[in-house]
Amino acid sequence: MFCSKKQAAPIGDQVATIIGKETSFKGNITSQGTIRIDGQHEGELTTDGDLVVGESGKLTSQVKVRSALIAGIVKGNIEASDKLELLSSAKVYGDIKAGTLTIGEGAVFRGACHMSKDTIDESNN
Repeated sequence: MFCSKKQAAPIGDQVATIIGKETSFKGNITSQGTIRIDGQHEGELTTDGDLVVGESGKLTSQVKVRSALIAGIVKGNIEASDKLELLSSAKVYGDIKAGTLTIGEGAVFRGACHMSKDTIDESNN
């Protein structure tokens, strides 16, 4: 009846910082928690937590996060130490580095990709 399994919290489960749809911010953002952007940001964005970019979100940023869920537009490089998910409405123009990458059908990605988890020793091929 009761499930004893612990489930991992989804990306952005507890949002600490929100930049709303009608908000524009220029400058660097540094945080320990989850950040959600539905407005616009220009600058560097770094958090030990997660990043959620809503469909109306537009970033011209260098991004360094644990995990990211992108539904809007990002112009700049993204480094996600754990997981990066591009939803079908996402548009990413820049290089990405991620442990795990998921790209939804219809998403746009222009840039280079480097996967950092489970790398294969190329000398054994």
